[in-house]
Amino acid sequence: MAQTPTTFEVDGTAICTKRMQAGMEVQQLAAAAGITASYLRKLERGDRTRMRPGNYQALRAALEANETELLAPHPGPHERK
Repeated sequence: MAQTPTTFEVDGTAICTKRMQAGMEVQQLAAAAGITASYLRKLERGDRTRMRPGNYQALRAALEANETELLAPHPGPHERK
């Protein structure tokens, strides 16, 4: 059985893009996800890159995002960092 990660590494640009596509302001999304607007701004700017599972799931639900849409891309084994 797969274990839930302790944190999720997120892509701030993807969060911002998805939020804007949904027509939401930072404050609206933060309220819908149960996080602060300050925290959401830090995520979108890339100042913060990790989220706890509960916050990540709430953000995903508020944006109607799939499981990986908001995650930071990871290079494959043959790609350079």
